[in-house]
Amino acid sequence: MHLAKRINAVAPSATLAISSLTKQMKAAGQDVIDLSIGQPDFTTPAFIDQAATAAINSGQASFYTPATGIPALKAAIADHIAQQTGTVYAPAQIAVTTGAKFALYGLFQVLLEPGDEVLVPTPGWVSYVEQIRLAGGRPRAVVAAAHFKVTVDELEQNRTARTRAVIINSPQNPSGAVYSRQELTLIGNWALKHHVLVVADDIYRDLLYNGATYTSMIEIDPAITANTVLISGVSKSYAMTGWRIGFAAGPEKLIAALGKLLGHATGNPTAASQYAAVAAFTSDGKAVEAMRAAFEDRLNTIFPLVQKLPGFDLPDKPQGAFYLFPKVKRAAALTHYTSVDEFVSALLQETGVALVPGRAFGMPDYARLSYATAKDSLLDAIGRIDKFVGNN
Repeated sequence: MHLAKRINAVAPSATLAISSLTKQMKAAGQDVIDLSIGQPDFTTPAFIDQAATAAINSGQASFYTPATGIPALKAAIADHIAQQTGTVYAPAQIAVTTGAKFALYGLFQVLLEPGDEVLVPTPGWVSYVEQIRLAGGRPRAVVAAAHFKVTVDELEQNRTARTRAVIINSPQNPSGAVYSRQELTLIGNWALKHHVLVVADDIYRDLLYNGATYTSMIEIDPAITANTVLISGVSKSYAMTGWRIGFAAGPEKLIAALGKLLGHATGNPTAASQYAAVAAFTSDGKAVEAMRAAFEDRLNTIFPLVQKLPGFDLPDKPQGAFYLFPKVKRAAALTHYTSVDEFVSALLQETGVALVPGRAFGMPDYARLSYATAKDSLLDAIGRIDKFVGNN
């Protein structure tokens, strides 16, 4: 069967592939600790479940909704953004999507012409590159020289006449790095000067630790805000990865174009999930804080232990998200593997500990470890890794 060249050029999601493999291993009775998948191990708070149930029982969830989301959810999102950043968006500037992932996918579809380029700070989330390719664009990796955060100089060295956008993910997947207000201001002004749209992926913004402060690109300056598309959703902050609700907020013309795409691509996000998201965005934040505090405790417990693992290099403590991104090239060498990919594969097969090779994020000498799982499991996993490296 003939398949389109564009899909043949796309690599499968490495994180989903490893998660699928771990599920298969568990189903076969193997003892697996999955540190590969980027989802909270908490269940969705009960009050959110109840909002969805109420919508179902009342019949509200039975019908199509507007393609870009129900008015109540757009209002809740706008109020939530205003409370966090002081920036006010009109309903026409917000599009609700089937997860933040589809907000990004749709954005690239309506933004890029064939050959247009998007600057992708590296390391970066696995799907940015492939989504840009699916839109006919060219991802241009910008490798951060220090602390996993790109500078204006690094961006400028990679800018071309075809550069249309730059992605800024903070807190960042996979490293947990958080951009400062000064760093974002410099990037925002550079993007304005060169007519480069900023795609601000803020999906982890509520997950900050040990007193770290957060600035969103949309709260620095009105001109920068007008040149930015904010991407976020409920998956990480509210333990709602399965509900698939995200959103894009930005210039009305761009959001209108995204709405056209959504009308043909998805029709509308799942109605019951939208009503659940209203409850999430209008809540008092206690559930988010409880989860954040648990992640902070896990980070503070395991960070020094991972630093001590033979061959693991991890100088910077993450400020946000729920990942560690150590350089493990030396660990691979200590265990006589020629690459980190081989090391991670052997680790899974021999110890049942699943990590994601750094190649998926553009840095093949690294590996990502998610601490969005129970502390006992994390400690068990670190013990297994230590024994694996020591025995080889």
